Amino acid sequence: MSEKTRVASLSVASNSFLTLAKVVIGLVSGSISILSEGIHSGIDLVAAFIALFAVRESGKPADSCHEYGHGKIENVSGTVEAVLIFVAAIMIIVEAIQKIYNLIGGGGPVGDLRLGLVIMGVSAIINLIVSTQLMRVAKRTDSVALEADAMHLRTDVYTSAGVLMGLLLIKLTGWDIIDPIIALGVALMILKASFDLMKQVFAPLVDASLPDEEREIITEVLLLHADEFVEFHKLRTRKAGAERHIDLHLVVAKYTPVVDVHELCDVIEGEIRGKLFGTHVLIHTEPCCSREVE
Repeated sequence: MSEKTRVASLSVASNSFLTLAKVVIGLVSGSISILSEGIHSGIDLVAAFIALFAVRESGKPADSCHEYGHGKIENVSGTVEAVLIFVAAIMIIVEAIQKIYNLIGGGGPVGDLRLGLVIMGVSAIINLIVSTQLMRVAKRTDSVALEADAMHLRTDVYTSAGVLMGLLLIKLTGWDIIDPIIALGVALMILKASFDLMKQVFAPLVDASLPDEEREIITEVLLLHADEFVEFHKLRTRKAGAERHIDLHLVVAKYTPVVDVHELCDVIEGEIRGKLFGTHVLIHTEPCCSREVE
């Protein structure tokens, strides 16, 4: 089992425990903020399964049906996760508003909150540990699926801490209205996480170029060999999951031996791969006299 798969499996296990615990305690206590966190953890669990599937599939080598590999599966999983987060936030908002109406109309108070305080504290600690591990592996392997899962769980750390503070305030003040208000705050944080995640994972699906800093790295490598070619142009870049795809045209002197041109291309490709993880480089060479002046 690869490191990416192991850490994705850890996320599935932790979210399974937290979802069950929060939903049970939320139903027993009658706390909508705890129950909203249970719904959120349930969405986290679905997202964790999707991330696990994505990292397994994206690691498969290219085949006849997917000649550029399976990297974009990670971006698809991240997009689905962003949508799931959004749906969870809407569900929480609806439940919180209904709870406010019920309290205004004389509905029953929130029950015993001791178990709720415990599970919120445990949830914050577990999600902090798991999200830190996910982000560490995501950064090292450049996995957008794991990074999306890590961002999602890190949001849970903040929301669990917020719910914990809200429950403490209810216990100190006796104001049950704090419970749905905290739930609304949780929902707003989840909505922001959804939009931030969508912006990050969707761009590669439409073949957006690599970030400017990575394009600068490519240009710097090329300029290191500027005395060995005439110029380069038509530089194109895109990303699929953890994989980067780069192609460009390299103009060389007309009578440069083919073996020298090939060796130059190998050196350039190797240096770019050394600086950018998971890069595939394709260089098209052409003699300087055959290029039309634009």
